[in-house]
Amino acid sequence: MTKAPEKLDRLVMEVRRGALTLAVLLALREPHYGYSLRKGLLAKGLEIDEGTLYPLLRRLEDQGLLRSEWQQEDGRKRRFYQIDAGGEIALAEMQSEWQSLNDVIGQLAEKD
Repeated sequence: MTKAPEKLDRLVMEVRRGALTLAVLLALREPHYGYSLRKGLLAKGLEIDEGTLYPLLRRLEDQGLLRSEWQQEDGRKRRFYQIDAGGEIALAEMQSEWQSLNDVIGQLAEKD
């Protein structure tokens, strides 16, 4: 059995990792709890599993990019996340870098 698919999976995950962070920060311009965030991202075509999302949310909060608070909704306490001022600064930088990279990759991908 060849290891090519495993190596390919790792490469795809490397590309997704940064994109997921950017997508989560963009989505959290509005408050969401974990499940509503997953559902909203999936509705836009971006699947993210719980084992990836919740550690990402904790890491972004630890880095000072998000804030969270417990709120009551539909009779349940849910932890809502939202981007904060530090996250807005990081988001602007990440969007700029994403656009620059996208432009270069688009040029490289063009066929003459």
